[in-house]
Order: sequence, then C-alpha cells, then structure tokens
Amino acid sequence: MACLHDHSCEDHDCSSDWSLYKHIDIPKVSALNEAVPGSVKSVFKAWEQRLNSSEGFLESNEGDPELIVFIPFTSDVKIKSISIVGGADGTSPSKMRAFINREGIDFSDAQSMQAIQEWDLAENLQGVLEYQTRYSRFQGIGNLTLHFPDNHGGDTSRIQYIGLKGEATQLKRDVVATIVYELMPNPSDHKTKSETGGGMSHVE
Repeated sequence: MACLHDHSCEDHDCSSDWSLYKHIDIPKVSALNEAVPGSVKSVFKAWEQRLNSSEGFLESNEGDPELIVFIPFTSDVKIKSISIVGGADGTSPSKMRAFINREGIDFSDAQSMQAIQEWDLAENLQGVLEYQTRYSRFQGIGNLTLHFPDNHGGDTSRIQYIGLKGEATQLKRDVVATIVYELMPNPSDHKTKSETGGGMSHVE
C-alpha cells in the first residue's frame, strides 16, 4: 500500500523526523550489479535532498536491470515505510523485495529465498510515494537487503534515492549487551545477605 503526499509535509511525519537516514551505516552500504562501484552510497541522503541527483545515482549494468542493495544500520531500527525514486524512460525498478538481518545475499539467494515482503513499484520520479511495511515484521532490524529484480522496460535500472522511515533504538548495536548485563541484579548479593540474616557478610 502506498501513501500519496496530499497533505502538508510540515504537519505530517514525511519530514526528517521519522527518517532513518542518520542511522544508516553509509560506509558499509553496498550493491550488486552496480555499473559504478560505490555509487549506491549516493542514493542515501536527507529527505529534502531526495530529488537532487547532482551527487550521483545507482545504475545497473547495461542490459541487466537486476540490483541488490545491502543497508546496515548503526543501531537496531523499526521500519514503517520505504520510498524509492527511480529514473525516467523505464529505468525505474518495477518490483522490490525485502530481506532483514541476512548478510551476503547474492542474486541466486534472493531468487530462492522467501522475502519478508514484496511490493510492485510505480514510477516515482518526484518521491511522493511511500510503500508501507508490515510493521510488526520490520522490528529489531540490524540490516536490510532490498532486491530489485526488474524495471519498467529500460536497458538499465536507475535509483536516485532510497528513503527509510521508522524509529531507531537509542542504543548503539555493539553496546546493548554490556548495558543490559550491568543493569541485571547480582543474585549472589541477595543470597549472602539472606543467609547471614541481613548482617554484614564476611565473604573473602
């Protein structure tokens, strides 16, 4: 299901408030079948810059429209919607499939694996369409893989912008375990006090 922006974005959650852009680990973003190595990093930008193509775009190799984009996050996130701005003249992707928390997916994996959700994409040149996720499935995401198997008839697939909306946990991924452990009560403290009737413990 898509959401058309027929409202004032200043009063709605279309703005950067819900954007997950700042939680994407841009240096580790990667793509398969990109014509220019590293160009995938340029499609992740602030929502206000979504139509700015001066920084570059992601394009597939000639005659092969299929693309895979791997998106790791700096903290676990919940994703509520995805927006894709494609290219003109049939180069926009026509389908999108999502996989979560799976690293190293290649084209044969993507074709054989069951996606967590699939969408048929319209040509969205102005960035006014958002595709809603099945929100209950898109929780606790450390990385997201998007598979674009085909386009609207062009020789290549072109993506100018990928926007993700949702919420991020406040904790960085690598310190979550440490913090949870430190907050846990130490059972030996309570046991020692109860055995000694609440008095001082002389455990060496």
